Amino acid sequence: MNDSSEIIKRIEAIENRNASVTLDKEWETSWTRKVAIIICTYVVVWVYLYFIGNENPTINAAVPPAGFLLSTVALEWLRKYWQGRK
Repeated sequence: MNDSSEIIKRIEAIENRNASVTLDKEWETSWTRKVAIIICTYVVVWVYLYFIGNENPTINAAVPPAGFLLSTVALEWLRKYWQGRK
């Protein structure tokens, strides 16, 4: 009995780990994460530009988040292409 209960515990641990890894992967590719990064980046850059006296921080702060968004769209396509070659 001890061996079977140990095996069951190990299987449950593996299943819990797999569920955690799956959830992490979903977070990494989620639009919620991307939008949160875009908003945080915009706010941080806007505050920085404002305090250094930039003439138009509202518009200029949009450049880094826009670059991030474009890179995620482009890199997603590139990743799928790369995965298809493996």
